[in-house]
Amino acid sequence: METSRRKFIRGCFAAAGVMALGSFGCTGGGNSRRTGALAANLTQTNSPANGLSGGGTSRNSSTREASYLALARSGELERREQAIWKMFERCNLCPRLCGVNRTAGERGICGSNDTFKVASFGPHFGEERPLVGRGGSGTIFFSNCNLLCVFCQNWQINHRGDGNLTSHQELANIMLSLQRRGCHNINLVTPTHIAPHIMTALRIAVDNGLTLPLVYNTSGYDSLELIQLLDGVVDIYLPDFKYQDAELAARFSRGAPDVPKHTATAVKEMHRQTGVLAQHQNVAYRGLLIRHLVLPENAGGTDGLVRWIASELTPETHVNIMGQYRPQFRANDYPPLNRRPTQTEINQAMRWAREAGLRNFH
Repeated sequence: METSRRKFIRGCFAAAGVMALGSFGCTGGGNSRRTGALAANLTQTNSPANGLSGGGTSRNSSTREASYLALARSGELERREQAIWKMFERCNLCPRLCGVNRTAGERGICGSNDTFKVASFGPHFGEERPLVGRGGSGTIFFSNCNLLCVFCQNWQINHRGDGNLTSHQELANIMLSLQRRGCHNINLVTPTHIAPHIMTALRIAVDNGLTLPLVYNTSGYDSLELIQLLDGVVDIYLPDFKYQDAELAARFSRGAPDVPKHTATAVKEMHRQTGVLAQHQNVAYRGLLIRHLVLPENAGGTDGLVRWIASELTPETHVNIMGQYRPQFRANDYPPLNRRPTQTEINQAMRWAREAGLRNFH
């Protein structure tokens, strides 16, 4: 889905002028001074004239209750929020284990400190079909990334950090506006490194009527502790599973040879929590959907991955085997990533999935 994602982000930038904006100048969850087009976008999407003030219930929401609502009623959601903020003090949100005090403004390898940025948001129709339905996936793209691949398709956001500093209240308002616009879910793209901020904004949004399923759209390079704390918070996990080879992972993702190991651990926990993707009227409301990008010369280890999924999870697991890779960012300096996969390579990836016994792949 990377091609459609790029088009979506460019469209948001063009419509909102995000690339040209200065920062909001906010930290933590306090109020910030809204400036530029993102503030105008928020004002427009939440205005009474558009019927978008407050929370309310999406016309496209599932009849199943979002998991986090039960946690909110019991007080557990706030306890999870506090526990995830505790991880910020010696940051171990991802397996890089930077150990920096993000609450004091120290920056991790991801490039983030105690603040966070939103690059773009809106109903997205280029995601997997079970997420999109008729109303679109309520997608929020966060700036910066903890994995930092040399072939990043959205490097302006993930490496350069383009976007706008945002407060917790503003993020909650974005979630609520996407709900009122008829989206089927709240799709958090690259959320790992700012998980505490998301938890605080989620609590605010829930208090104001948010009910949509939460999609955790991640690179897959998450710490097990974080994923365990998200049990019952996240309804749909959407992880990438990029590599099977540690040496290639280190070469292509800023010295992180443990990507395959930690992604496997995180994905197994995601599956334990939510199971096989469940749908109501062809719209997902709970479960796991794995993404895997076919790389030239099988650099992602597709053959091994599909066998692992079938044996360690279940052949019923939903997998999107994506064939749209193209060289971006610094990929031309890292053969074989300096070319697109051939149609033969893409077809071979699909054959491996069939031979492994996977039943829900495309």
